Parts: sequence; structure tokens; C-alpha cells
Amino acid sequence: MGLICTILYLYWFVILARVLFSWVRVQPGTAVASVYSVVYSLTEPVLGPIRRVIPPMRMGLAAIDVGPIIVLLVVIVIC
Repeated sequence: MGLICTILYLYWFVILARVLFSWVRVQPGTAVASVYSVVYSLTEPVLGPIRRVIPPMRMGLAAIDVGPIIVLLVVIVIC
């Protein structure tokens, strides 16, 4: 269980990076864009299906994607 929890916690940090990237504008062609691309490709297979089942909640002009929150809570509960 120790190795699985370690991997899940590392993935937890990748999810957090995805959330942080969603708050800033990433310029194409930069090193940050390359990192974002890797983070996106690692997280989208998990977050995409959750987003299809539970779409982002609209709050005025903003929308809150609850997918990352669900994944982070599941990792905390499992480990």
C-alpha cells in the first residue's frame, strides 16, 4: 500500500499543478507551455470522464470544475 499511496500523492501534486495552471495564461511555445502539456496529458484521462459526468458549476461569469476536488478527496480517503 505504501508504493501505491506514494504514486497517488505524486499524482495529487500533478492535479494541483493543473489547477494552478488553469488560473494563469500559458503562452504557447514557452517552457511553461511544455510543462503544462505534460500535466494536461497526465490528468485529462482522469478528469475528463469526471467532467462529463459532473460538468463545471456555473457561478455567474465563472465556472468551477469539481473534478480535481473529487480526485483530491478520493486520494486522501484511499491513503
